Amino acid sequence: MGIIVANLFMTLDGVYQAPGGREEDTAGGFAFGGWQAPVSDDEAEASIEAGINQIDALLLGRKTYDIFASYWPHQSGDIGGTLNRVPKYVVSGTLTAPGWAGTTVLPDAEAAGRLRKDYEQVHMFGSGVLIRSLLAANVLDRLHLWLYPVTLGQGKRLFDAGTIPATFRLAEPARSFPKGAVSLVYERAGGVETQDMPGT
Repeated sequence: MGIIVANLFMTLDGVYQAPGGREEDTAGGFAFGGWQAPVSDDEAEASIEAGINQIDALLLGRKTYDIFASYWPHQSGDIGGTLNRVPKYVVSGTLTAPGWAGTTVLPDAEAAGRLRKDYEQVHMFGSGVLIRSLLAANVLDRLHLWLYPVTLGQGKRLFDAGTIPATFRLAEPARSFPKGAVSLVYERAGGVETQDMPGT
């Protein structure tokens, strides 16, 4: 059985919208597209690329798929080569004719979860709405957060109203990078328990 890994580039205040470019996603009047590069560095980028090289299949939500499909088919190099080569899956109830070669449309999170039977490592990028659906369906195995030292005060957030209460554990040692980014890999560890702190 393989695993589904969600990779998300996130600010300190939890925003994941449009890390890669100014016009990547301007929904809601988002004014900070392309916020990731100034707070990234060569070591962080090398680590991200190493993770991409492990991908056996790519899973995306519809909005992120549209962004990727408009860019990556025209790119080469290691990352472009990998993303264009591996099978791609998009969860959508409206997409009928995906334009990116090698793409299969899936109806829901449960169908996405079944990809673990066919691939060792299914990776996601962005796709916050789909991540929440996978968490709710309990089919997301790892949540890989790339936390960057910047706050934006606006934009799409992964954990918002309606988040499923859950506890997580670190699946790998945390790793920090020269410009302050931190890599955190979590696995689901069950529900939320409560107790009083000693002395209270």
